Amino acid sequence: MTDDPTLSVEDTLAALRAVGEATRLRLIALLAESELTVKDATAILGQSQPRISRHLKLLAEADLIRRFPEGSWVYYRLAEGPEGQLARGLVERISKEDPVLAADQERFRAIRKAKAEEAAAYFAARALTWDRERSLHVAEEDVERAMRSALGDKPFQSFLDLGTGTGRLLEVFSGQYTSALGVDASHDMLAVARANLARANLTSAQVRHGDVYALNVPPRSFDVVAIHQVLHFLDDPSRALAEATRALRPGGRLMIVDFAPHELEFLRESHAHRRLGFAHDQMERWLDALELDLEQVTDLVPGDDTENNLTVTLWLARDRRIVTDWPARDTSREVA
Repeated sequence: MTDDPTLSVEDTLAALRAVGEATRLRLIALLAESELTVKDATAILGQSQPRISRHLKLLAEADLIRRFPEGSWVYYRLAEGPEGQLARGLVERISKEDPVLAADQERFRAIRKAKAEEAAAYFAARALTWDRERSLHVAEEDVERAMRSALGDKPFQSFLDLGTGTGRLLEVFSGQYTSALGVDASHDMLAVARANLARANLTSAQVRHGDVYALNVPPRSFDVVAIHQVLHFLDDPSRALAEATRALRPGGRLMIVDFAPHELEFLRESHAHRRLGFAHDQMERWLDALELDLEQVTDLVPGDDTENNLTVTLWLARDRRIVTDWPARDTSREVA
């Protein structure tokens, strides 16, 4: 493939031949919504794993989709090039009322709901000890020190913490922001966070129940957005990054902290992890696509005495839009 946004006649015909089969068209329609594993596709389409794998292989050979191995799993998503755009265009022209595709979407939503409930149950069961569990992987004080160093000591107006958990980051940066908001999907976590904020007497910060895929905050509202150890729990990290970017003011900064790639499958099986870490080049591609300039990458490698030997990576990116003299939005106001 090249950077040319158009396709030759030969490539166009190859793409159309690849998608011109019922199962493969159904797969394309699903992948237009979100990335999938073979297991997901098998459950939704009700077909055998070898059959689904073969169809995905043919779609990949036609450059319509991309495969991303991660541990023992492989995620599939639509390609970003002209072939992927062609596939999206075809899906957009299919009736939403088609009974086969509508049934696929219903099963897809059920699977996503089950995964979300599994993650929520995990959080709820561990809300009171979450900070302690994090420290098992890498010393949390080292991570917090690196985060403070990355942001510097200059004050800023507004701070948004996505997946705030126990609200720890709202405490860590309380001396720098004027107002802060922590968002989390777990009511149990929010109860702990509210107790922690009350204990620390942090009246300039609040927490709110919310979805990182659909933030109920005004666009261009925050100077700094943090996503600390959240992305590896998500089915679609790039979608959460896009939503976080929407909340950034021009020139604002996005700080991401998560695991580097690893092969600890038990974290997926027993701790609801969806992703086994993120590589530097993968994160850089996501950020560049969102028009964010990557300013800093820091790897925090644990010592030899760390049981699981997990490395934590910090990425700091800046919104490349030009800062203007727009009036600042009041982000301390509660949004219904």
